[in-house]
Amino acid sequence: MGTLDSKKAVVIGYDAVSPLGNDLETQWRRALAGTSGVGPLTRFPLQPDFPVRVAGQLPDIDQEPYPFLSARHQAAWHSPIFKYGMLSVARALQRSGLDIDAGIADRVAVTYSSAVGGLDAVLASDRKMREEHRLPHPYANPNSCINMVGGKIAIQTGARGPILATITACATGLTSLLVGAMLLAQDRADVVICGAVDCPLVEPIVAGFHTMNGAYNPTRGQEHEAPERASRPFSIDRRGFVPSEGAGAIILATREFATAHGLASPIELAGWSMTSDAHHFVMPHMDSIQRCISEALSDAGVSGIDIAAVNAHATSTKVGDQVEYDALCEVFGTHLPPVSANKSLIGHAMGASSALETIFTLRGMEENCLPPTINYRPDPNMELDCVAEGQRTLIQEHVLKNAFGFGGCNACAVFRKISER
Repeated sequence: MGTLDSKKAVVIGYDAVSPLGNDLETQWRRALAGTSGVGPLTRFPLQPDFPVRVAGQLPDIDQEPYPFLSARHQAAWHSPIFKYGMLSVARALQRSGLDIDAGIADRVAVTYSSAVGGLDAVLASDRKMREEHRLPHPYANPNSCINMVGGKIAIQTGARGPILATITACATGLTSLLVGAMLLAQDRADVVICGAVDCPLVEPIVAGFHTMNGAYNPTRGQEHEAPERASRPFSIDRRGFVPSEGAGAIILATREFATAHGLASPIELAGWSMTSDAHHFVMPHMDSIQRCISEALSDAGVSGIDIAAVNAHATSTKVGDQVEYDALCEVFGTHLPPVSANKSLIGHAMGASSALETIFTLRGMEENCLPPTINYRPDPNMELDCVAEGQRTLIQEHVLKNAFGFGGCNACAVFRKISER
């Protein structure tokens, strides 16, 4: 609180690529229709005993008319985080109407990041050395640097302001936004390119999610259950998260800059908080999550009754969903608003998940509707309205977005629709 209104962060553009599709309009229509983007895992050959068989996979985008998707570029920057991340930013900037010219480049920051980064490049190089006795590609190490996706985006756009990688595991996308708002509030930038990309569907990473009891594991006898049924947040029969891929870009600007440049900015980041569990490396902690939510509401100057909806973190794990629900109940009491869980539609895209879910939040606020939480079967330990019946018309002046990550990283944000203040 205390940030001058002129430096308040407003959203001027966004774009995404997700398992629901390539272009944003298709993704949004499919989300509202309750269509799942989860399907069979085909990103690499599966051995008969491989424990994970379903995933949310990104569509091919090689035909997009952008120079950074040329065959030559992709041969050098072969980790998919680069083409998907750079595409999401290019289209978000197009939607915003902002041209980053020499007059503003020094005041454009980049916080776009990744949780997993280009680990696939290191793994591919290791296999090539062991199986073919060939040294790594000269771009192998640059491909693997997590901050390099932000660096490539800066080169792509000409942004010359502060640049940093905000890595908070599965909260990375939202944290990128909050750190961007800090830069705006401190007058270190006028515009920030925020968001995250992750493409973690690499054999040892996916298998590792299984061995830590995180990834979807069907009940014995239900191994052939339809893939689109696998991701079921808050449901009594939830069985873990579905690993997926995604990229989401959100362009922030100060209200002052957006007004001066005639840029549409219907939604502002009204308030936020970040906390640390300091408790367990993966198990969420209710007290610090509750505090994160409460502080975000306080920072926005609102109370629980003002929140029209919650876009939940909701990974479909037994403990995680319960802790988030308990924290929400502590904050909202008997006035818990509708809770939408987008991972039921797209799976869990690691650091990119909260960027994608924020974009769905923003779009829902603009269109006065909520996408459904699919595959829901009520859990008697969690009495909540998770929009299970299908898309819902709902005017939303304030929406809470939650994101939590390994290592006890919590991020919560309150968005406000400016036009209805």
